[in-house]
Amino acid sequence: MRHSQDRPTTILAYTSPALGNLYPIVALLTELRRRGHRIVVRTLTAGVPIGTAAGFDTAAVDPGIEAVAMTDWTARTGLGAIRRGFEVFAERAALEVGDVRRAIEAVSPDAVILDTNCWGAPVATEAAALPWATFWPYPPYLSSRTSPPFGPGLAPRSGVLGRWRDAAVGAMTRRLLEREMLEPVNRLHRMVGTTPLTSGDDFVLRAPLVLVGTAEPFEYPHPDWDERVVLIGPCEHRSAGPPTEVFPGPTVLVTTSSERQGDDALPVTALAALADEPVRVVATFPCGVPAGVDVPANATVRRFVDHGAVLDHAVCAITHGGMGVTQKALARGVPVCVVPYGRDQFEVARRVQVAGCGSRLSAHRLNPSRLRAAISEAMTMRAGAERVAAGFAAAGGVRRGADLVERRLLDVTAAEG
Repeated sequence: MRHSQDRPTTILAYTSPALGNLYPIVALLTELRRRGHRIVVRTLTAGVPIGTAAGFDTAAVDPGIEAVAMTDWTARTGLGAIRRGFEVFAERAALEVGDVRRAIEAVSPDAVILDTNCWGAPVATEAAALPWATFWPYPPYLSSRTSPPFGPGLAPRSGVLGRWRDAAVGAMTRRLLEREMLEPVNRLHRMVGTTPLTSGDDFVLRAPLVLVGTAEPFEYPHPDWDERVVLIGPCEHRSAGPPTEVFPGPTVLVTTSSERQGDDALPVTALAALADEPVRVVATFPCGVPAGVDVPANATVRRFVDHGAVLDHAVCAITHGGMGVTQKALARGVPVCVVPYGRDQFEVARRVQVAGCGSRLSAHRLNPSRLRAAISEAMTMRAGAERVAAGFAAAGGVRRGADLVERRLLDVTAAEG
């Protein structure tokens, strides 16, 4: 082992201020703690109780980082939303360098696991010459000859026209990455004396280990990806809280993003669409239940519920396309109806459609009748959802991820499987 034998190994995990990114990392860290490693977490203030309850040494990131709010949902166009999101990551990155340095000095970790939305954290970790990994809760924007460029949610296409389309869109996305991501991150590399990035692919592959929280057949095949990139499947965190509320009969879960993006219309429309259907609708509004929501007799509205417990008995899930809840449903063989609003959600919705495990509906076309039709379509796709669930299980999940961290970062002999 690389570490001293008279103390447990210490793993430092650093996340962006987003619960959706924290939860899957907590699941992986819980497995590593079970194996005897000391876990130190720096995350958003609201996530501190979650890490503490899991037995980690947990504290909040620099408050200045949390003060840089995500405002991509206020943009008028998809391209504008990407730019605003990247501006937020870049502004946070400048503060992350010092914050990660202080954490490393305080805990002397043997290895570091970084949320990929923390652009400055890798700079500080590289400067400290520590073994490190990135965790991607969504597919990485790494180029591949076998799939479309990541971002707009394009359907895979073969042949000459498909190659031309992918080349053109790929060139546009690379220019956007170089302007909005590489320039601010490389200023930080030059400041600390580490090697600047050369491309978006270099940003992904700079880490010695890239853990991706999804798997085939939900994710497209990528035979040309580097061996450092490993798809381990979803990593689901289930807290040991009080008894979960039980909802009788066939249930449909509908939920929105845990990070504000203006998607409240989705559960509101779902409540109307399913008001007369023979199902129990459980609608959650993580950013707060809007005033005046009309709740029909067959519905329950909450800010939070244990999604996993609801999905254990669900017949369908209606989601905004967040990877967390979408994959949580599919891991149980529950088909999904996805209405994407932004971020990685267009890619998630497309993968649902291509994998045949649910339906997709544009947010611009959302109304009760169209949503009801899309839900009905999704509910015919149980077999596709079960195929995806089998693929997720075969990928190994947190056990495979922990094996990889131990073997590749800590020199612990483990069966990678």
